[in-house]
Amino acid sequence: MKKTNDELMEVSRWLGDAPGAPSRDGVLSALDALYRGFPAPEHTRAAQAKLRRALSGERARGVRYDSITGTPLGRVFFAATTAGLVSVAFGQSERAFRDHLRAALGVEAARASGQLRRIGQQLREYLAGRRTRFDLPLDLRALPDFQRRVLLAALEVPRGQVTTYGEIAHRIGRPSAARAVGQALGHNPMPIVIPCHRVVASDGSLRGYSGGGGPRTKAWLLALEGASDK
Repeated sequence: MKKTNDELMEVSRWLGDAPGAPSRDGVLSALDALYRGFPAPEHTRAAQAKLRRALSGERARGVRYDSITGTPLGRVFFAATTAGLVSVAFGQSERAFRDHLRAALGVEAARASGQLRRIGQQLREYLAGRRTRFDLPLDLRALPDFQRRVLLAALEVPRGQVTTYGEIAHRIGRPSAARAVGQALGHNPMPIVIPCHRVVASDGSLRGYSGGGGPRTKAWLLALEGASDK
């Protein structure tokens, strides 16, 4: 439906920008261009591209990473945007972790130098058996919708319990997608925090794990949570 000039001005006022006034940042400027281009397809596409570039720039300024050492899993790396945690990794070098962030997020992450202390503290407490749940915001915006649904379902599996890939598929309304669920969990960007280790094969075997150490680490995490005693 075509918007009138009055409606476009109302949208502009709602966004906090007076018509013709300089935009406050790149994202608002891109939104302005998107609304001005409506509904011409070529204008909309150009505005959408500008919006993607602006959002990428905002994300690039916000990605930070840090690490903790001396854990049972060795050095653990983690990264976050201003919106929340985006990555956890272990069993790899700092360079490999930075390369992973660049490939996954399209940005060059900067070392946080203590700015992510809360994340590091909770990871250390969990791996030492002193914490039973995480209280951290997660940023899943860069992930495909199917994977987000799978990871959110995995978050609902209680500590000390396990479920199967097939059961996760049923929970998200895709009962025939057990294999795709396994692939989505195999690319879990935040192992430990998003407990993909609590999801096992239908025969109970510990197939695959996205974190370092593979099934051996998966078994260790389940034992830490008491699942091996169930």
